[in-house]
Amino acid sequence: MLGFVIENEILMHLRYIKKVKAEVSLYDPIGVDKEGNEITLVDILGTHPEVVAETVENRFEQNRLREKVGQLTRREKKVLELRFGLDNGARQTQREIAKNLGISRSYVSRIEKKALTKLTKEFTTESLR
Repeated sequence: MLGFVIENEILMHLRYIKKVKAEVSLYDPIGVDKEGNEITLVDILGTHPEVVAETVENRFEQNRLREKVGQLTRREKKVLELRFGLDNGARQTQREIAKNLGISRSYVSRIEKKALTKLTKEFTTESLR
């Protein structure tokens, strides 16, 4: 029985190693320079480490936002996409959105407010977990 438990632990450890093997940290050493100093991936990217970390974090946050926006109704999603330029970067005013969708500006405002409230609630709930 003890042999089975040990074998199972070893298999679990090997699976874990295989899973994290593909993960790469920006701060892992990848070699040494002429003077023998350790070089990391951040060093060769040609920018300050803070900028790289911020860029990675921003992309992560953008993906989280896209996931949450995907949970909105079709109309809420469309209004936010147009209002904040989520698809093509081109932002529109509430008046432009109202004209494009054939609804009133005040209705666009209500849809926008409701969608933002939903997203805020979702992110707040997520951070409390």
